[in-house]
Amino acid sequence: MSPRIEFVETEPRWRRACPARKLAREAVAAAAQETGVKLARGAEMTIHLVGDEAIRGLNKQWRAKDAPTNVLSFPAAPADRLSTARLIGDVFVALETLQREADAEDKPLADHFRHLVAHGFLHLLGYDHETEAEAQAMETIEIRALARLGVPNPYAGAELVAP
Repeated sequence: MSPRIEFVETEPRWRRACPARKLAREAVAAAAQETGVKLARGAEMTIHLVGDEAIRGLNKQWRAKDAPTNVLSFPAAPADRLSTARLIGDVFVALETLQREADAEDKPLADHFRHLVAHGFLHLLGYDHETEAEAQAMETIEIRALARLGVPNPYAGAELVAP
């Protein structure tokens, strides 16, 4: 079951960039199907459509990295309590970084956005990529979820990198 998604848009250029709300709902639904996670009835998450400056501040505050990043996730409930949690967390996606990466990787912006949203949502569910095994498991779910949407494997040709 997919969570209800609220959107907070603080970067006005998102409206011209892509149909973010529709794409995000698709990505979350596909990822939820792939995981088979059982969320509480009425579970909610928020997707924040921000710019680089906003995400840079969050990245500095919470990860001690003074640079913009593409996506950040803030789970509101531990993974073992998702079946009863009303709020599952927040995902922030930065427009300028998304655009730079999509251009550099020669990917459609919509495809890269869906990938980042699915990735961020999986973090809310407790998935991570700190080890090679965790990264492999998370990437497998992302690849399958995106394939449901007709999005090519975002890792094709790339080497596995666990941060």
